[in-house]
Amino acid sequence: MSELAERFDTHDPGEKLVAEKIRCDACPVMCYIADGRTGACDRYGNAGGRIVRMDPLTILDHAAETGAAIVPFIAEGEAWDGELVNTGRRFVTAIGAGTTYPDYKPAPFIVSQEVEGVDLITVVTEGIFSYCGVKVKIDTDRHLGPETAIVRAAGEAIGHVTTGEYGSQMLSLGGVHHLTGGSKSEGRATCDALLDLCNRKPVELTIDGGATIIVEAGKPPVIDGKQEHRMRVGCGSATIGMFATQWRGLVDEVVVVDDHITGVVSEHQAGKVLGWQDTGIKIIGRRSTPGRYFKVSEPGLGWGGTSISDPLSILGEWNAKKGARPGLSLLMVSTTGEQFAYYELDDELKPIEKPFPDRLQKSVGLIEDNCEPALCTVLFIGGAGGSLRAGVTENPVNLTRSVQGLKTYVTVGGAPVYVWPGGGITLMVDVTRVPEGAFGYVPTPALVAPIEFTLRRDDYVRLGGYEAEIRSLEDIVAKGGEYLNPRRGTGAPTSNPWPPLAQLHRAGSNGIG
Repeated sequence: MSELAERFDTHDPGEKLVAEKIRCDACPVMCYIADGRTGACDRYGNAGGRIVRMDPLTILDHAAETGAAIVPFIAEGEAWDGELVNTGRRFVTAIGAGTTYPDYKPAPFIVSQEVEGVDLITVVTEGIFSYCGVKVKIDTDRHLGPETAIVRAAGEAIGHVTTGEYGSQMLSLGGVHHLTGGSKSEGRATCDALLDLCNRKPVELTIDGGATIIVEAGKPPVIDGKQEHRMRVGCGSATIGMFATQWRGLVDEVVVVDDHITGVVSEHQAGKVLGWQDTGIKIIGRRSTPGRYFKVSEPGLGWGGTSISDPLSILGEWNAKKGARPGLSLLMVSTTGEQFAYYELDDELKPIEKPFPDRLQKSVGLIEDNCEPALCTVLFIGGAGGSLRAGVTENPVNLTRSVQGLKTYVTVGGAPVYVWPGGGITLMVDVTRVPEGAFGYVPTPALVAPIEFTLRRDDYVRLGGYEAEIRSLEDIVAKGGEYLNPRRGTGAPTSNPWPPLAQLHRAGSNGIG
């Protein structure tokens, strides 16, 4: 929040209307705001009888060091007193730009800039997204809850567990039905959780019939009070395939315990290729292919994402006719290398735990070394359709066709997005690539996200863009826009390319889409 915003008090929705209040039309709530106060969203305020966007317009400098603040805040009408480095690499984001709502008007900023000989237009606006949510990837083997189980925040349903992926559990949160289709408290809780997740803040979630987790983008998950450190190297079968050669000659049998596919080296194809001898082992589970077993246990928080704490519980009777013998050595290990134990068969062919031998420490360490750090990934997903497009062109479908035809490049706060195929403009973005604090909300409830459309000038004119509203970057830096807020420059993340010049060079000028 800017220094200007800090001087304002928060709007009280219960206040009676008085003459000195003015109406803000930046969202459907249409707050009446007294002088020196802000609206319900804290994003707009009344400054001397004019509606002001409280946060600064953010301009990224792609030549600066990542995250370096290189230009001070300046207020409306003040001179720009700190020239950005490399004027060909500045990008006006929609962060702090203001909204196109109520959508009959052009976007707040339509910026002209020449980059590498290409005259580019970037249209920026803060979009109000009722149709939005987040997809959360949680790197863990721990069982978080059954698929389709309800995920709650502050006791309210905000999403569900969806299909798991390799070494990760997945959540689908938000969406229009949770934001607008339930009770007011459900909508508020959903909006609050989505906003915090998108702004990289920790959020506590509970899963019906499952775990309590703390999710924060780019940070390790905390599951039932325990921080996760690493994700699995692979399933049990894959671990056998990767490390069978490390165990050959050091141990007679290896079992990699995994909720999905438990691996047994003596039966596995990798072991057979290496000439591994049969051991007479028996796994209690559903045999898939040689050396690969499903359903050795129910999912849980134990070894390899199972519910077991004693790995011997998945073993049946050893068969002497198939190679079992006293003294046979057995290594049991999880897919992360966090749990491991060593056994030898006694005279009755019962596995007895022994001190873990030094000769196997290296192989267990190798599993750990090949595990990546466990992190939470938060992807914002939203539908940039409806009337938002009207701020770009008088014929909104032309923008959709231009995006689908790869002539218009879409970003969120300067970060690249994935645009889903098919109708409309449904996009996803990794929130860790978006500048901090870029997402806001309106109490309808809905999220507010910055969105930028960049394309060649001739293509913009051809799709029916607001040519009369085009302004130079220098003019925007010097004068600002309709919402009177300051402008600030900051270093752009080095991982975010801008603009996609190769794509825009190829786009040419042969029509729309």
